[in-house]
Amino acid sequence: MTSAENRDRRPVLAGEHFAHYGVWDIDLPPLGVPDLLRQAVDRTPDAPLVDFLGRTYSYRAIWRAAQRFAAGLQQAGFGRGDRIGLYLPNVPHYVSAYYGAMLAGTTLVNFSPLYSAEELEAQVVNSGTRLLVTVDSAALLPTALDVLDNSPLERLIVTRLADMLPFPKNWALRLLGRKQLTPVRARADVTAWDGFLSPHAPEPVAIDPERDLALLQYTGGTTGTPKGAMLTHQNLTANARQVKAIDPDQGRRDMVLGVLPLFHVFANTCVLNRTVANGGCIAMLPRFDVKQVLATSRRARPTSLFAVPTMYQALLEHPALRREDFASLRETISGGAPLPLPLKRSFEERTGVKVIEGYGLTESSGVVATNPLQGENRAGTIGQPLPQTRVRLLDKDDPLRDPPPGEPGELAVAGPQVMQGYWNRPDAAATAFVERDGERWLRTGDIAVIEPDGFLRIVDRLKDMINVGGFKVFPSVLEKHLLDHPAVKEALVIGVPDAYHGERPRAYVTLEDGAPPVTGDELLQWLTPHIGKHERIESVVIRPSLPKTAIGKLDRKALVAEVLGAQG
Repeated sequence: MTSAENRDRRPVLAGEHFAHYGVWDIDLPPLGVPDLLRQAVDRTPDAPLVDFLGRTYSYRAIWRAAQRFAAGLQQAGFGRGDRIGLYLPNVPHYVSAYYGAMLAGTTLVNFSPLYSAEELEAQVVNSGTRLLVTVDSAALLPTALDVLDNSPLERLIVTRLADMLPFPKNWALRLLGRKQLTPVRARADVTAWDGFLSPHAPEPVAIDPERDLALLQYTGGTTGTPKGAMLTHQNLTANARQVKAIDPDQGRRDMVLGVLPLFHVFANTCVLNRTVANGGCIAMLPRFDVKQVLATSRRARPTSLFAVPTMYQALLEHPALRREDFASLRETISGGAPLPLPLKRSFEERTGVKVIEGYGLTESSGVVATNPLQGENRAGTIGQPLPQTRVRLLDKDDPLRDPPPGEPGELAVAGPQVMQGYWNRPDAAATAFVERDGERWLRTGDIAVIEPDGFLRIVDRLKDMINVGGFKVFPSVLEKHLLDHPAVKEALVIGVPDAYHGERPRAYVTLEDGAPPVTGDELLQWLTPHIGKHERIESVVIRPSLPKTAIGKLDRKALVAEVLGAQG
């Protein structure tokens, strides 16, 4: 089939056939994730890969640490197919452990530092993670030890933040770190990072990029049950190369402001793998802090910023923003959640920087579509599909049919970045994909329209999930926790608008007859330790009753209409 014939074929839209990117087609031969780093090391071994609060790490140094970690894993008995977890903020050792685990042939599992012990334990058990890498912070180490003691997790590797910082920031932290590690030094199942690294080269592992799993990236579904998206080496490297291909400034200085958390699939592709593929440098921050972001921007002069809308909102609200110079930025990308048009316009007016909106999913390794980096930046759209990516619309009621001409439909995606399925969940994978015209399509759950010139516009979503600053929060998970309280009879959680996060969960409950008196604030305080920070509920509202359907089921749709209608 010729390019012209395929371009006119409806309802499939193929990303490589739109010239807005200046890219008509790209070649994506099978490639292992460690090879991204190996190739960059071969090209520019002494170039900086990470700038961590002023301390730089070269490609050669990161690669050597990755090799030593891989050899340490092999000597400890970990190999092909074993799951190795990272429970880390953005720190240089994340990069070494990430590539090192895959170099050893193991499958990496990303765990959010926002997780409670319950959530971390559940995903460790589900994934079968045997070894976990964390950092010696009071926020993470106790949680990791709790999971080590209460799950099949076999071993904990602890990195020291002080060892990664520049002088003199590391002095005080070294003293604190010694105190933090003192209680666990005698444990045989806890090892310091430096003590785990091997001085030897790792044994070579033959990787089949299209078959071997590189990453289990946990996401949610319409039920809120966590599912591990199975991403191969080729899924990840293809998406990194797709994102790299649409950059018209390849070959120029590439300094990425690395404030997105690397455990998130958006950052994993765009901040980490794409930058390595491009031979660039990541000005890495351990967490999002506006003052630190602005200070790092002044010092490092970044050329790229990838962020979620809540980050742009926080920057916009900071009084120092007007005095900052963002002239070094060539691309500023928003993803992870819909970008409100007023926020986009306000940020652009205040900074003079164009904010470009894109779209992706965990199940697609990160990125499906984006507005062109040069040319028309169409507000309210997610742009056009990346090269080698195909999209189509499915009928909202029957995915085996196309929607009526001109009508919105469920967005479906096919391409080299699309996952293989869900870990140990063939039932979930069966509903996530649909076979059409002899090809397997990933159902996104988002309702979209395709404009005549190929721009995609999301108009609704099928899923109940609440998008809190780019993190998916599922009502059923929070409802389950609330129902564990002896006074709660019924619970419904909905998303309500929030100026900073975009959305926040709010709970509505009824109480058991004869239960001891309890207030919404008391229920909120009881719930908070059981959930992740990103799941924090805005408030708990106690009501005499909740809306129900004709057959007596709790009616979330009716509650949303009632609450949001009242707010409007």
